[in-house]
Amino acid sequence: MSAALEASLAVWGLTGADCEFVAGRENRVYHVKSARGDFALRIKRPGYREMDELVAELNWLEAMEKAGLHVPRPLPSRNGRLLECVDTFFVDVVSWLPGTPLGKSRQPLALKDRLGAFHAIGSEMAGLHAACDAWKRPPGFKRCHWDLEGLLGDTPVWGRFWENPTLSEDTRELFLRFRQAARDRVAELCPDLDYGLIHADLVRENVLLDGETIKIIDFDDGGFGYRQFDMATVLLKNMTEPDYPDLKAALIEGYLSRRVLDLTSLDVFITIRALSYVGWIVPRIHETGGTLRNERFVAEAHNLCTAFFQ
Repeated sequence: MSAALEASLAVWGLTGADCEFVAGRENRVYHVKSARGDFALRIKRPGYREMDELVAELNWLEAMEKAGLHVPRPLPSRNGRLLECVDTFFVDVVSWLPGTPLGKSRQPLALKDRLGAFHAIGSEMAGLHAACDAWKRPPGFKRCHWDLEGLLGDTPVWGRFWENPTLSEDTRELFLRFRQAARDRVAELCPDLDYGLIHADLVRENVLLDGETIKIIDFDDGGFGYRQFDMATVLLKNMTEPDYPDLKAALIEGYLSRRVLDLTSLDVFITIRALSYVGWIVPRIHETGGTLRNERFVAEAHNLCTAFFQ
């Protein structure tokens, strides 16, 4: 057991609990099994988020859980704080949500009721957006902005994708052409686009199925953004499924059953989402599996940008 993990357990009064490492990207996440219940202890990636952003995420989770969403509930430390600094790391603890992830990246979906699941995800996403709009945020609330500048400006949230060092000159020019075309399109639509707090990372691993209940975890990248961008993330990660058109229709139908959303630019946001990964991977290329992931991200974005101009 690492010193940071052991110290963190003590701060939350969980010394002696069983711990299992489950993930290690933006956070090092441990499943903690204790007499008080099951929790997720998250040791934050240094430098990824500032303290006020992390506190805002936890306040957001508290509010969404109180609003009836199935999201992790933050657990205060023995000092009464939701976030602690332990051995130079920011750490938090949230409730462990039972359920099965929607699927795994790059593997075929194995769902009994595929269309029903995507309809339910769309409905839950709409419920999240509605609850976010109804919530009165506390003073000083700070999260990133997936807006026009955050997606396609000079300093995107996930980096300058067109400067990925592995791009060929032709691919770089294609990405820059799309960036300008998409900027023009989104800028023209901005006054009418639905914008507010979004999860921003509804990939398969962050959507849990528990019977007929949809649960959402990992709000690390959540912030202010276009609601179509949230839907685009779900769709991008399932485009290789043979029944993708039906899954897309079910997701949209589920969303619209609870909330109105103009989806005329959805395909543009799917391509923007693909490009964001080309920027995200740059500081991670040298991590295990990074080279192959980069190749996949670049190829996927290239295909979507090419289709945009056809």
